[in-house]
Amino acid sequence: MGDSEIAEGDASRLSREAIRRLVEPNRVHRSIYVDPAIFALEMERIFERSWIYAGHESQIAKPGDYLTAQIGRQPIMIVRQDDGSIRGLYNRCGHRGARLVGGAGNVRHFRCCYHGWTFRTDGSVLSVPLRRGYDGTAFDPDDRAFWVAAVPRVDRYRGFVFASLAAGGPDLPSFLGAIVSSLDDIADRAPAGRIEIAGPPFRVVQRSNWKLFLENLNDTMHALSVHESAIESARTQLAGMSDRETPAHSWVGETLSTIGRNGTPQTTMDEIGVAGFAHGHSFMGGFFNPDSYERPYVAALEQARGTDRMREILSVNRHNSIIYPSMTIQAAYHQLRVIRPLAVDRTLVEAYNFRLIGAPAESYRRTLAYAMLMNTPSSNMMPDDLEALYRVQNGLGVPASEWVSLHRNDGRDTAAGGGLVGTGTSELPMRNQARAWLELMTAE
Repeated sequence: MGDSEIAEGDASRLSREAIRRLVEPNRVHRSIYVDPAIFALEMERIFERSWIYAGHESQIAKPGDYLTAQIGRQPIMIVRQDDGSIRGLYNRCGHRGARLVGGAGNVRHFRCCYHGWTFRTDGSVLSVPLRRGYDGTAFDPDDRAFWVAAVPRVDRYRGFVFASLAAGGPDLPSFLGAIVSSLDDIADRAPAGRIEIAGPPFRVVQRSNWKLFLENLNDTMHALSVHESAIESARTQLAGMSDRETPAHSWVGETLSTIGRNGTPQTTMDEIGVAGFAHGHSFMGGFFNPDSYERPYVAALEQARGTDRMREILSVNRHNSIIYPSMTIQAAYHQLRVIRPLAVDRTLVEAYNFRLIGAPAESYRRTLAYAMLMNTPSSNMMPDDLEALYRVQNGLGVPASEWVSLHRNDGRDTAAGGGLVGTGTSELPMRNQARAWLELMTAE
């Protein structure tokens, strides 16, 4: 396929057959990262049809609590109802279309800033100023055409709330499939079996396509080169620590040790493995075992769950899990990142921390230390990735070479656990995401 066939223009030229030619079993065309028309179709066919992570139940604990989110191009809000149920609404007044709220909060009802219409938390019309002005017209407050429109589907699993703007398609359990075990992983780690979002997220706007961020997460081959300076710095600091500050006794030392582990030889990285599942989900193995965690936390989990169950929970060894296309999890550090595409070359990433209910304070301090060193704009690691992905984005705009290679360990993936597994340096997760992308972009 030549560049002349995919030159930027309106999306009408992008037939499903043309889109099919952009993805092959072991390579993808560079246009899927740089073409604004393809990006527009992604918002419609991927983000506005799939199940998208919208928030966590702990953020809307009481009746009237709401939080806002963006799904594709559409602003929505998730609202706790008086009966404890959760409802999704478009964040748009049923009268003249003004956005109703921002951020998060608690309301008895929603009041539009423009003309003062008010709506119940289920979206129905509560009151209209100067109601007599509508006498003799087609306006009827019981007509849903005047309500705040409902999001077609909202569902949740283990406190994680997902929304879909499509009325049809797979239900949430079918969509999650085997990757549901990664949601179990983060929730099970709480001694009380419950987790909660702790504070607002760190937000970073990356100057690159949203797919590049997801592809990078389970790409173990990049760590040694991209993070070389951070790895050397962490190892130098560890070498200068006293015995009481070592990873076995210090959450800072343990986090520095995690950064250092990014310098694991690539031959060793092969051993941790990767897995890919239907709908683009994947995870990479981790660097942990039950002895990697701080002792007060292990004791609390053991007391609450028993020794066997404690060791079973902490033996789940995953670094990054991707629930395609909107979220990623780092269960061992109680982190969640949300992907919100802004433009073909701009992506907002929001990083949230979880507090494990029933865990000692040391556990949350460790979570914050990891977030500060790994997931903030001024962290040790993220600037490396931001620069690398920015360079990739720029390079993909050059038409000298049209295809992006995903050949590493192609043909060596094996079926297991409801999906495909490969060695840790395999590009299986990227090929898996490309397959899901193609399925969603060409679905009727």
